Amino acid sequence: MKPRPSSKSLSPKTIHLGLLALCVISSAISVHAAKTGKVVIRENVTASKRNELANRLRSISGLANLGFNSDGVLVLGEGSNGGSQGARALLDQAVNGDKVIIIEDASARSDVAFCRVVPGRWLSDNDTRLPAFVVLIDFTDFRQILGDEKARAAFDVGWGFLHELDHVVTDSIDSDEQGSLGECENHINAMRRELGLPLRADYFFTESSLKTDPNFGTKLVRLPFELYNPRTTRKQRYWLIWDAASVGGLVAKHQTAAVRSAPDRRN
Repeated sequence: MKPRPSSKSLSPKTIHLGLLALCVISSAISVHAAKTGKVVIRENVTASKRNELANRLRSISGLANLGFNSDGVLVLGEGSNGGSQGARALLDQAVNGDKVIIIEDASARSDVAFCRVVPGRWLSDNDTRLPAFVVLIDFTDFRQILGDEKARAAFDVGWGFLHELDHVVTDSIDSDEQGSLGECENHINAMRRELGLPLRADYFFTESSLKTDPNFGTKLVRLPFELYNPRTTRKQRYWLIWDAASVGGLVAKHQTAAVRSAPDRRN
């Protein structure tokens, strides 16, 4: 789900999400961001993490010259070499769009599971300013993922960022039903398909069947991916596993994120 700055800007299909904006904490954005570019990475993101994100976006999109300039602005560069056309189109829409998107390091924050997007607020009121959003990335969460190599290639910091970017750029929404992907992940899966990667099979993660020592307080969860094998005409399932007690996302009723826990059906 993607929160909007105010109920006035809600499209018909997302009016039911209006109350969600009350459940998130807005991040302040400097005016400098809007003057230099539409997608800007904040100074609190270290050079190594900037490179990590840029490298993954280059690999996914095929944009060999993509990167962040000295002002932190995302620059796509010229030409492409393979990659996902859908990812290139999404990134192009973002850097040339009518919204400001700020990337912030949220590593080790308990309220961020991998990535989430929240509405931003300007430091001074000005009705002519563009709508602003902050993409929070917990880089440390992505380093705690275990599982099949092919599934890990289909879910990393680049894919997490693109998921949140799609919310902002296309106004896509997530699923609220287990077993369903939702509009946003359908868009991202189309990009994975272009790269021959496994497709995400569910928006929600569920409890893993692996047993752990209860004394350690871990809670292993898993997320499914599937890849069609034309030779066998069957789908091969791959899993990602992580400790939700460390990564977060267990309490996700109002959380906007690239992953969420399965809805509680007990009520």
